[in-house]
Amino acid sequence: MEETGNILFSGVGGQGILLASEVTVYTLLAAGYDAKKSEVHGMAQRGGSVTAQLRYGKKVYSPLIEPGGADIQMAFEMMEAVRYLPYLHKGSKVIVNTQKILPPSVATGKAEYPEKVLDHLREREIVVVPVDAFDLARDVGEVRTANVVMVGALSSFLPIDSGKYEDVIRTRVPEKFRDVNLRAFEVGRKASE
Repeated sequence: MEETGNILFSGVGGQGILLASEVTVYTLLAAGYDAKKSEVHGMAQRGGSVTAQLRYGKKVYSPLIEPGGADIQMAFEMMEAVRYLPYLHKGSKVIVNTQKILPPSVATGKAEYPEKVLDHLREREIVVVPVDAFDLARDVGEVRTANVVMVGALSSFLPIDSGKYEDVIRTRVPEKFRDVNLRAFEVGRKASE
């Protein structure tokens, strides 16, 4: 177990970031890693920023990621990928949902949504993995599974068998949503390969 890593989850309230980070941390634990997670949801109910920080390895003492220390960022919205740029380093991977959720300043016409957000990340030698999680979730029959589509995309970058993720999804997701979430996970995994 030489693998260690830091994963930053970022997005806005209502995108299922906390469930995505929960499935990931429990999967890492089931795979034998020590894993710690911290989350900040602040104004999440009003569409505000939500983050979760997750660290894993042989032994982890804190869930907090230092600036420049995130190996992978799971950005559930494109601007959120850039908002947490200080946590990334050259070679970091950003798995980004290409969905745009307009902040109030853009929705009211007081500001504009930045162009070429993903190019801004690539210019900094960050590996960008775009995933249209919203459309993929719609294809499996439930748009609310976009977060699990993102977990599926993340799974192809971690040294864990996909069956462990599926076991955790079966235990953490209510029964009536289990099958659609398992399909969402598989679609997300294929999208990032």
